[in-house]
Amino acid sequence: MRREKNEWIYPHLRVAQERMTELAQDRARMEAILAGMLEGVIVVNAQGRIILANEAARRLAQPDGIVQGRHYGEVVRHPDIGAMLGRALNGQTPDGIEFSPVRDSNRTLVARAAPVTTEGAPGAVLVLHDITDLRRADRMRRDFVANVSHELRTPLTAIQGYVEALQDEVPPEPEEAARFLEIIARQANRMERLVRDLLRLARLEAGQEPVEPARTEIETAFTDVVTELDAALEAKGQRVVTEVGPAAERLRVDPAKLHDALRNLVENAVAYSPPATTITLASRREDGAIVITVADEGPGIPEADLARIFERFYRVDKARSRESGGTGLGLSIVKHLVEILGGEVTAANRPAGGAIFTVTLPVG
Repeated sequence: MRREKNEWIYPHLRVAQERMTELAQDRARMEAILAGMLEGVIVVNAQGRIILANEAARRLAQPDGIVQGRHYGEVVRHPDIGAMLGRALNGQTPDGIEFSPVRDSNRTLVARAAPVTTEGAPGAVLVLHDITDLRRADRMRRDFVANVSHELRTPLTAIQGYVEALQDEVPPEPEEAARFLEIIARQANRMERLVRDLLRLARLEAGQEPVEPARTEIETAFTDVVTELDAALEAKGQRVVTEVGPAAERLRVDPAKLHDALRNLVENAVAYSPPATTITLASRREDGAIVITVADEGPGIPEADLARIFERFYRVDKARSRESGGTGLGLSIVKHLVEILGGEVTAANRPAGGAIFTVTLPVG
């Protein structure tokens, strides 16, 4: 009799054990999946208490507040998200919302909630998506389009106005007509430079400019840049001093790209420095790298602008930059040129006054 009872009990125990093992494996598998997700996931039961939350949810929402067993109202401080979970617990599927966490207003999250069945009873799941980078990229794209439109519209308006003046029923005097044509030519050149810089920047960002390294003499690179900008320097009575340090005379780099980067930096120094000032081009060896600096005696860069100085179309002094014919893309091009050469460029203010740009490049 006892044997018959055991024969009946043991198979059921084995089935129960196998079922428990399967459940444990399923739970471990689910926790592993949730742990690997970039999205934050919070599951609440019918009473609104948290029964599951992955690490991403703790990171995105409340790093130290998401604890199993707590009511979601104690953790989720955003009223719209609380209302979403309430509707989901009632069996509805509410629309997602976009919000910023209380602790980090610079981030943007999207929250979505849906009803689920938890432990055999109704529940709800909240999913959090971090779309900060997406929103930042979208904002940069919109700003870029707006900036390009503005930069093109300004010279186009000037060209159109002076062309209409030349086509007037009463034509201007020859001297005045010559001045109008000069302005039209200057604005057309400005548009040409803008389009050229836009195309260059697009190629650099797409990695479509090959790097052709060669042995490059730094003194020669300095001299070529100064010679190219000689007319602009002479017009403002400025001079360039070059200082090539020991063991910093040469490096292996793409000479054309180094030239373009230095030319943009020196051209920027010429535009922003007062007349009769000195611009210093120097190189030194430091920690196995070549450090090239371009220093001026201008007004320097406001601290609030230093972090954004290499952004496209960002100008510290918009009026002065446009008067000098700048496109607002020069420093952004410098940043991309230096980066594809394997280096880094930074901007700072000199203690004695003026700005200094530092380009650090590997020797080989």
